[in-house]
Amino acid sequence: MTPTDLAEPFRVLVVCTGNICRSPAAERLLAAGLGAAYRRPDAVGGLTPAIEIGSAGTGALVGYPMTDEMAAMVAGQGVDPQGFEARQLVPALVQQADLVLALTRRHRSAIVEMVPSAVRRTFTLRELARLVADVDPATLPGSNATTADRVRALVPVAASRRGLMAHRPADDDVVDPYRGNAALYQKSFGQLLPAIETIVAAVRR
Repeated sequence: MTPTDLAEPFRVLVVCTGNICRSPAAERLLAAGLGAAYRRPDAVGGLTPAIEIGSAGTGALVGYPMTDEMAAMVAGQGVDPQGFEARQLVPALVQQADLVLALTRRHRSAIVEMVPSAVRRTFTLRELARLVADVDPATLPGSNATTADRVRALVPVAASRRGLMAHRPADDDVVDPYRGNAALYQKSFGQLLPAIETIVAAVRR
């Protein structure tokens, strides 16, 4: 086992309300895009991943799987949606996270109210994508750096760009599809997937 295997991972926490639609989809898609490990409720042992992505809900349906509708769209991207279990957001999860991604501004406010010190590392998913879409790759660690190194460096860069770009506040939210029809699920997925792709591209290019 090498020192890298023993190092603490860069932890990403994704937060929505019930933790059965938006945040689990983002968890699995981000993990696939970044080559990260996602939280496995039954995992025991194994090497420590460089990036670990998990999710939680402000009003979680604890123990529930991802909804069938969202799971189908995740699977449609070639990503495994199985084995997910919703969990409740608690302060310890926020405190342990190096980056917290909320699905709406309301979730972001709840996170920061819970753990005020997390403010500079907490963004909505679409907000982070907007802030890093045109980041100069030269501002991040070079080609010899790991993806974890580049994601870690991206957080303060994004925080420093807040307030510098004109935008509609509502554009930072991902609509909640829970108990909605297929069109609402498509709208929600159509908001979160491009944001994830933008974030992944920012650290992969």
